[in-house]
Amino acid sequence: MGICAVVSGKRIQLGTLDAIYDYAQKSGIIFKQHNFVWGSQQPGGNITQSDVQDWIQQFCKRYPNTKLIDVVNEPPPHTTPSYANAIGGGTNGDWKWITNAFTWARAACPNAVLILNDYNDIEWSADIQHMIDIVKTIKAAGAPVDAVGCQGHDAYRLSAATLKTNMDKVNNDTGLPLYITEYDVSNTDDDAQLKIYKDHFPMFLSTDYVKGITIWGWIYGSTWQQAANSGLVKGTTSRPAMTWLMQQLGRPAP
Repeated sequence: MGICAVVSGKRIQLGTLDAIYDYAQKSGIIFKQHNFVWGSQQPGGNITQSDVQDWIQQFCKRYPNTKLIDVVNEPPPHTTPSYANAIGGGTNGDWKWITNAFTWARAACPNAVLILNDYNDIEWSADIQHMIDIVKTIKAAGAPVDAVGCQGHDAYRLSAATLKTNMDKVNNDTGLPLYITEYDVSNTDDDAQLKIYKDHFPMFLSTDYVKGITIWGWIYGSTWQQAANSGLVKGTTSRPAMTWLMQQLGRPAP
């Protein structure tokens, strides 16, 4: 596992993205792309298969040392790309558009770990089974999917033991490793947040099929949800969960 710089699905100017990539390369930070195909925060208009393939190819050409890619993010029923039919269709069937996206990503970025990413897929039973079903279907169709991405935004509601049971099911039924891709614990109470970190992280770190964990924003008041209290650093002060986590990783707290 390593520190990870994540490229958001939100629109970023190329100059800014170039700077992020260059910093990650110079600093030995894993560079992750989030994401190629999503039903949210995507361009409008008449998007064609050629557009999607070109986007994937151009990204991989410009950022060749991308280590991890969320190829498809939040598949139906959570979000549906407006152009799903244009890139293969098959939603709630053979999921051909997802298989195609992974096939194109492998051709363009042959050395990256390709991830199918979603939320609630280690928390709630219906979502867990839905993810398993999609993975089985696209694997049978030849999709080069390397891992399941588990956002983990609701993981704080569950004990480590329950999460482990759910994670075991996903791993066993798909045959794929897992990445905890968007972990956060939204709580204003420092002690409560710390308690959850102490419960979850030893389990994550000791589970061999969990290949990485990404904290989804760490500056208090500037995380993905405006009202969220998931940040780990307030101003110049680390919250107890950050201090503890850095101790476990053998790194200085910010």
